[in-house]
Amino acid sequence: MEHITLLLGIVIITALVFDFTNGFHDTANAMATTISTGALKPKTAVAMSAVLNLVGAFLSVEVAKTISKGLVNEEGIQPEVIFAALVGAILWNLVTWLVGLPSSSSHALMGGLIGAAVASAGLGAVDGGVLVTKVLIPAIAAPLVAGIAAYLAAKLTYKLGDKVGEKTSTKGYRTGQIASAGLVSLAHGTNDAQKTMGIITLALIAGGALAPDADPPVWVIVSAGLAIALGTYLGGWRIIRTMGKGLTDLQPQQGFAAQTSAASVILASSNLGFSLSTTHSCSGAVMGAGLGRKGGVVRWSTATRMFVAWGLTLPAAALVSAGAELVMRTGDIGIAAVTVFLVGSCLAIWLISRRQVVDHHNVNDVEHADAEEPGVVTTAIAAVTVPPTVAAAGTTAAVTDDDLKATIPAATQTPAAPAATV
Repeated sequence: MEHITLLLGIVIITALVFDFTNGFHDTANAMATTISTGALKPKTAVAMSAVLNLVGAFLSVEVAKTISKGLVNEEGIQPEVIFAALVGAILWNLVTWLVGLPSSSSHALMGGLIGAAVASAGLGAVDGGVLVTKVLIPAIAAPLVAGIAAYLAAKLTYKLGDKVGEKTSTKGYRTGQIASAGLVSLAHGTNDAQKTMGIITLALIAGGALAPDADPPVWVIVSAGLAIALGTYLGGWRIIRTMGKGLTDLQPQQGFAAQTSAASVILASSNLGFSLSTTHSCSGAVMGAGLGRKGGVVRWSTATRMFVAWGLTLPAAALVSAGAELVMRTGDIGIAAVTVFLVGSCLAIWLISRRQVVDHHNVNDVEHADAEEPGVVTTAIAAVTVPPTVAAAGTTAAVTDDDLKATIPAATQTPAAPAATV
């Protein structure tokens, strides 16, 4: 093993802690729909996902190379910068986990690395071309591509299911969900575990323990794979609840379509070296599959909160990491202060989470099961839609007030004035 200093050892341990939080933060990507549709029991699902995440960590190192060699300039980057980057990423992961929002662990890490590098060496420390082509563009494209693919796949699964009985179709797609969930877990290991490999490799290069342009050592690959697998097994039940029940209500056909589409996008990006957010891909696929069923809906209030979190991930992690880097410039006292701040913040977040525990026993319990109130667009469309009874008659008969009321959701109708009493 390479020569490891005390500071470098702290950075490596912190990186593995981030990898651990990445595991339970992103378990929902692979297993939320499988758990919500009942295809697998919660604990069985996360155990399977953990094993496949570990296997996936050994399949490729292309994403790790993007982080360790491409995003930031290795020259002038010190271990303190890496430590500061991890502080911002870990805290963002924990805050979004606490509120149950599926944000991107990948972008939290990228944001932390960018913020710390800029605070340390200026804007020139970040390769803008790599940031745009391999981080920002995939961040926008991934949910769109996965969503469209899942929408079309869901349509196709229902069309094919018309030829067999509903019971047989549902059973078959539940089995298919298990296979597709396994594929997503494998894809997650090939993508997200490598991000920690890349950050540890970058720290080793910055600390002089590895030569520039070196690939991740075997022990780095093994430790990163084990850390993300352990985090995955513990299960990020709060985010699983949001992904499985909070965004939309999925049937097995839709769950299969969502997972297959997301896995295809993630595996393709891993082979190309894109640091893709598995969260963006899986969330987009869930929403696309939700709309792919006739009568299916997406809870846009939840989706909007999730989109806001996505937009804040890079800048929020960058600001925290930049602040941590500035504090650590004071020397050993600054490093100790940042370490205490990180440990204390993690403990505080965990204690707050204990006030309302979400685990495998209540992960499918949803407080807001009712449909959302119809929005302006829904109401407008309903107001101009010809009532089915009139359209079916094929006549030019006048449309009555009762017919129009039937097309408008009851929640939007103005109640009649009460009758006068004598």
